[in-house]
Amino acid sequence: MGWFTTEAVAEFLAEAGPFLRAEPARNTVILSVTANLRQQTAAPSGGPEAPSRGTRHASTGHGGLQSIGEQSSGQQSSGQQNSGLRSSGQPLFGWWRPDPPGTAGPGPVTGAFMHTPGFPVFLTAMSGQAAAELASLLAAVRPEVPGVNAPDQAAEAFKDTWRLRTGAAIAVHRLMRLHRLGTLVPPDPGPEGRPRVAVQQDRDLLVKWFEAFAVEVDDAAAQDSAAAVDERLGYGGITVWEAGGDPVSIAGVTRAVDGMVRVAPVYTPPALRGRGYAGGATAAVSQAALDAGATQVVLYTDLANPTSNALYERLGYHPVEDRVLLTFTPRDAAAR
Repeated sequence: MGWFTTEAVAEFLAEAGPFLRAEPARNTVILSVTANLRQQTAAPSGGPEAPSRGTRHASTGHGGLQSIGEQSSGQQSSGQQNSGLRSSGQPLFGWWRPDPPGTAGPGPVTGAFMHTPGFPVFLTAMSGQAAAELASLLAAVRPEVPGVNAPDQAAEAFKDTWRLRTGAAIAVHRLMRLHRLGTLVPPDPGPEGRPRVAVQQDRDLLVKWFEAFAVEVDDAAAQDSAAAVDERLGYGGITVWEAGGDPVSIAGVTRAVDGMVRVAPVYTPPALRGRGYAGGATAAVSQAALDAGATQVVLYTDLANPTSNALYERLGYHPVEDRVLLTFTPRDAAAR
């Protein structure tokens, strides 16, 4: 059994796509990020992305690395070693495919991960063994990983192995809850104003508000707000709530992937809060996603923010799963 890794988005989705699409709500982040990457890397001719062969990392079954370089195609290894996985500035993807007892080959994919340099490793639900072995692998080849974002069980197993392998100090950065829309219940009475889809003329304000949102949720270090705004404007992915002719709140949505859309970010400047604008904007983008054919609309909340959690519950969003974001401080830095 073991992890298979690749920097090729097309290969990752060919291998792990069925696993991810079986629960698109729970796997919303990986599905939306890979959809954006495929848009960005599409050949001008419209041709398919050239696949590469995933590298298999065979396991001893005790959380350690036994060998690296065996190919997922079953062909002879090309000789790729640990250095081939060191951060190249490109996202790294992987899937966990265990060998069921008594069988001659690997079973179905039961876990996946994504790492974009500068961001925490993002894990799907997976076994504790898979999470621990992934931590061993990444500690050897990508020790600069700043944290992990995972469901509780996987985060615990990853954390324990990461600390053992690196000596890093580990802290809880955020506790999050994934919600899925049931029946949308728009605010009644609704707030003053109306929604409209953001346009290029809004860009400067949107970048400013995206940056303010990132600072408020303590994610500013890893964000490129201008790029995020440009990407969303490219497909109508930001809605502005206007009151009295002025923008007062925004709500964004990801591209639709397998019928799933995620609402993010939702931001109202502090001086304009408490007037229902965020609820109006969220209800507007949620309804627009449904009207466009989405079968699942989801969003994340910070469990430390009871106001937003109560708001989304009133709008008809229901809890799906909890996740934890852990941050890693290297041993040398922690000792200072």
